Amino acid sequence: MFALNLPQFPIKVTKRDGRTVVFDELRRKYVALTPEEWVRQHFVHYLIHQKGYPKGLVANEIPLTLNGTAKRCDTVVYDRTARPRAIVEYKAPHIEITQKVFSQISRYNMALHVDYLIVSNGLQHYCCRMDYEAHAYRFLPDIPQYGELCPTPGGEPGLTSPR
Repeated sequence: MFALNLPQFPIKVTKRDGRTVVFDELRRKYVALTPEEWVRQHFVHYLIHQKGYPKGLVANEIPLTLNGTAKRCDTVVYDRTARPRAIVEYKAPHIEITQKVFSQISRYNMALHVDYLIVSNGLQHYCCRMDYEAHAYRFLPDIPQYGELCPTPGGEPGLTSPR
């Protein structure tokens, strides 16, 4: 499909009913392979295998209601108490990441109130930490490791899963 600024991995792509589909390990099913889905699958693999995000605490296509309208977050990362800590929004590689994209993910955050917002088109990745007291966010130089995103008090991991 597209070369991305993310590690390659053995992605499972096949044809079903005349269309190309990709296996989503988080949803445990094949889904339509779109340019955005290509980015999602690579980014989730990166979070789990490069950044230490526990597979059971990362979920795709999370529904939420915003001003009476049904929406879906591309990916939500939870802490070990099942509290949402980050929202990830994906765009296709040819889509430029603009303020409009950050406005979209910020609206989703009105419902989830997470600490981190991450946006990627597979070529560029941005992560910002929310500062609710200052009503602002601060861009980080890199996507944090899971332990930075969700530090565990006393170093003891919890066992709760959001599913």
